[in-house]
Amino acid sequence: MEIREMTIEQIEERKSAIVAELDNDGADLNALEEEMRSLNAEIEARKAAEAQKAEIRSAIAAGEVGEVVKTIKEERAEMKTNEEIRASKEYVDAFARYIVSENDSEVRSLLTTQVSGSVPVPSFVDEIIRTAWEKDDILSRVKKTNIKGNLKVAFELSADGAYVHTEGTTAPTEESLTLGVVEMIPRNIKKWITVSDEAIAMGGEALVRYIYDELTHQIVKKLADLIVNDIKSASTATTSAAGAAAVTLQPSVTTIAKAFANLSDEAVDNVIIMNKLTYANFVAAQAAGNFAFDPFMNMPVLFNNSLPAYDTASANAVYAIVGDLNGAQINYPEGEGIVLKYDDLSQSEKDLVKIVGRQYVAHALTASGRFCNIKKPSGATT
Repeated sequence: MEIREMTIEQIEERKSAIVAELDNDGADLNALEEEMRSLNAEIEARKAAEAQKAEIRSAIAAGEVGEVVKTIKEERAEMKTNEEIRASKEYVDAFARYIVSENDSEVRSLLTTQVSGSVPVPSFVDEIIRTAWEKDDILSRVKKTNIKGNLKVAFELSADGAYVHTEGTTAPTEESLTLGVVEMIPRNIKKWITVSDEAIAMGGEALVRYIYDELTHQIVKKLADLIVNDIKSASTATTSAAGAAAVTLQPSVTTIAKAFANLSDEAVDNVIIMNKLTYANFVAAQAAGNFAFDPFMNMPVLFNNSLPAYDTASANAVYAIVGDLNGAQINYPEGEGIVLKYDDLSQSEKDLVKIVGRQYVAHALTASGRFCNIKKPSGATT
């Protein structure tokens, strides 16, 4: 039954049932939390509607019908869209208070249409998150989807090539195609920060911007590291995992070219990923030979220090990656937003407040032949 079709008694019964379900093994806590928020929002909306009706009835009884009708018409004429409201100072201030109190009734009351699930963030927060994603050199190149639940992505494990068929001759052999399937299971990426009571007291946009700037930066950085780890952990493709090639070479003017040669024809927007210290090894190799040749083959070099520096890497460790990041994928079942939790008790003796941000996301390689890992040789010299 839709929430809007439920009576108040049915809503209260469902809330009690949710509380009981929380203790069940395997309970979907995120779904139950979201449903509870929707039920509470429906109750608040009905209370507001009843209060408005009571006000109108009182005005009619007092003979103020004309004024009431005029007021209602004026309010409708000035009604704003939710997008306009989210950009207003009033909404930003209410959202800042919601972060601290975790009571979303004031924020929801400002919206012109009922919103189920999480409270919409102020407009500028969308911009903060989008900018952080776009500014990250790795995540900006990865394929993104917004599909609920676990996502299964098929990839080509093996296939015959195309045939040339002359009219009137024997038909070509049917293609032999083997597909693999990667199942992308979302997990929460979490980051918490501590904020002083003085910072909390400033409220408004300054508080909201500070919190989302810091949490978004850290979550984006972690997600980029996870994508890099997906690539460097890949090996031979299986029916449940896309694969990546590998070469074992020291940094030289031909190392990147040899890694590039192991990519499939579908790898087109290729980049190089390495630790900044490793970059210096390639430049040193170029300078030592006095070559005018670009060891990076004009490909963009992206830096990620979750990869070890070549000089300190263990034997057979992946220290650089060459490939097309479109062969990796990120799925956001709940959208690209960040959900906040507020804790003003665990560090209250220090006058600090803990704010936890989480993002529900899945990530994986979803195409084979798009990457080549470069490993450090055993007994290599630098």
